[in-house]
Amino acid sequence: MMIPAHRSPHCLGLLLLGILLFAYSPCSAQLPDITASQHPEAQTPTAAPTTMFPHLGEGRIWLSGQMNFILQTNPPFSAEYSGPNSFRPGYNKALGRVITLFSGLQLSHSTEVLVDGEEAEGLGISSALGLGGFTNLDAVKDPSLPGTPYLARLMIHQVIALSHKQSEADRGPLSTFSELPDRRLEIRAGKFGITDFFDTNSVGSDTHLQFMNWAIDQNGAYDFTADPRGYTWGAMAEYQSPAWGARFAEALMPGPQLGGPLVWNLHRANTSDAEFELHRGPVLKSGIIRLLGWVNHANMGDYKDAINQYLEGKTPKPDLSAHPLQVTTKYGFGINVEQGLTPLITAYGRFGWNNGETETWSFAEIDQTFSGGVGFLGNLWHRNNDRAGVAFASNGISSVHARYLALGGIGIELGDGGLRYGRENLIESYYTTHLWRGLYAGPDVQYIVNPGYNQARGPIFVGSFRVHLEL
Repeated sequence: MMIPAHRSPHCLGLLLLGILLFAYSPCSAQLPDITASQHPEAQTPTAAPTTMFPHLGEGRIWLSGQMNFILQTNPPFSAEYSGPNSFRPGYNKALGRVITLFSGLQLSHSTEVLVDGEEAEGLGISSALGLGGFTNLDAVKDPSLPGTPYLARLMIHQVIALSHKQSEADRGPLSTFSELPDRRLEIRAGKFGITDFFDTNSVGSDTHLQFMNWAIDQNGAYDFTADPRGYTWGAMAEYQSPAWGARFAEALMPGPQLGGPLVWNLHRANTSDAEFELHRGPVLKSGIIRLLGWVNHANMGDYKDAINQYLEGKTPKPDLSAHPLQVTTKYGFGINVEQGLTPLITAYGRFGWNNGETETWSFAEIDQTFSGGVGFLGNLWHRNNDRAGVAFASNGISSVHARYLALGGIGIELGDGGLRYGRENLIESYYTTHLWRGLYAGPDVQYIVNPGYNQARGPIFVGSFRVHLEL
């Protein structure tokens, strides 16, 4: 997970702009913005450009980019007590950025190489601590990460045709082919983000133009693998047909300590992720249903063992790191549904669960969640490239996880020094307006009850303002 930064863009941002200025000519063909390519939505055609520079509709080379800036702030709120990982009860604010340069080269009609560079800097409000569903999915939790450019993605993508019939496809950062076989096998290997392909959703998956909260943009109980920047190395196979699709990935996990580098020894750490999707909605045909399952193996601490060590007087407080190098297992599943209500209104819902016995390793301290919302396209009010949405999430943790925190244990994001347990409930609404070409901006508001599952704290109101540039 990555975050925008406190200072104005430099380095990669200037390089990105320079390359794009020389790479495109004014007569190039127009395509929709890259977000629509990754998470397609029903969209009424419009003549207004939605990117700063035209994107080529054909050709072996793809080049595009994005800049995302998010300012968040919250007023003071009531808290009976606070601990080392609490959401700070005073006034907080954070300004950050993430800048990405996307590139692709087709080696043949069915093989391509995708390479993305990125620059990100800055922390979320309260250092991204104290919430199960944190308020900014772009936020990175490691303050020691430098704000220098880094390699985000490097993968080879092979398409194997299983039918002669081909259909038009949206070119974008994750696939630059303008046509794809209706039935096909796709193989990817290299560096990528697991959530580039798993648990995506056309209404709630994109912090650039849609919601921001972790538990709304993604399945909060999905402890997907990620290095401190949000990426991993692995391989994925995917089958797609008009009626259904399926994908499976095997990838590296971080370790041996929490937040450490990726472990290349698969006997010590690995993740397996599988997803099936049905290309129709639960009620109407326009929609999609996704079923997710995953298993992680890593050097994760066990809540029950940490509690027993504390009760036996072996540790001054429950400590998930007080164990020898070991391999433990965490697993879970998810349901992800979206349903087109009209061509301009889409509803979505998610449910997620994990076994909640071992510590959160990469994502959010959420063991069970359900969320849902509605996205609206601006054509409804004659603003063709605007969009808006409202969504909610309700998050919970396992009983042993709650007891660990109540006894003073510290997790990856939580640790008030005590806990009066209650489900963490939140609601979020946003509006994104299209200002000019690839420039978008708009507000976002979030209201969170029982932050960090603690009835002794909150509620919290968080206001945000986002500026997004699609290059």
